[in-house]
Amino acid sequence: MKVVILAGGFGTRISEESHLKPKPMIEIGGQPILWHIMKEYAYYGFNEFIICAGYKQQVIKEYFANYYLHRSDITFDFLHQNEKKIHSNVAEPWKVTIVDTGLNTMTGGRIKRIREYIGNETFMLTYGDGVCDLNILDLTAYHKKGGKLATMTAILPGGRFGTLSIGKDNVVSHFAEKRKEDGGWINGGYMVLEPEIFNYIEGDFTTFEREPLERLSAEGQLQAYKYDGFWQCMDTMRDKMLLEELLEKDEAPWKVWDK
Repeated sequence: MKVVILAGGFGTRISEESHLKPKPMIEIGGQPILWHIMKEYAYYGFNEFIICAGYKQQVIKEYFANYYLHRSDITFDFLHQNEKKIHSNVAEPWKVTIVDTGLNTMTGGRIKRIREYIGNETFMLTYGDGVCDLNILDLTAYHKKGGKLATMTAILPGGRFGTLSIGKDNVVSHFAEKRKEDGGWINGGYMVLEPEIFNYIEGDFTTFEREPLERLSAEGQLQAYKYDGFWQCMDTMRDKMLLEELLEKDEAPWKVWDK
């Protein structure tokens, strides 16, 4: 199953760093948060990624093009015909497709643009700025059992987000993204989607969290996977500092690959 990561936004709320790089490439613990997200999925055996890039997409491409350089000890010998010797080859079992989905394209449009890379398969989708410690195999099993077109991980962060109304059998009866906070369940990303989802997206100016998800919920095709474990997005420098602190204390719950 392929993993689609939305990584094309401007990241204006963390402009202290995003003026230089896309938000998913902002580092925590010396590695881009995008890398942390991919390590999460890879731990559970999901190693094929499609990255929906946009703003400063060349930074993401350069990172993966030179992944060995970024992750390995290396000697450059300029005395002997500019020889290069890699001492520790740090490789990942990943296949990474980076798609330029446009500079001003909305989230739904970005998803629509990678349709050819998905084909007629179930796929996963998440945002490139949040980490979580949920068991992804449990999530995919829940999606399969539910038989809906879309499964969304619902979390309880408390704070500045909009809410989901979750009814009988965990079917989302109403979806309201980024409206007035009332302390309820919110969209935490980490979704599992059927390929029919593309039919719910009109084009580049479609916001996935509005018309498509609202229509799915109205049709009873959007279910919630309630998760009360660790989840944290990186919207602001305060969020980044929190994640950095957890890493420094060796208390980062999302680093399941290190346990």
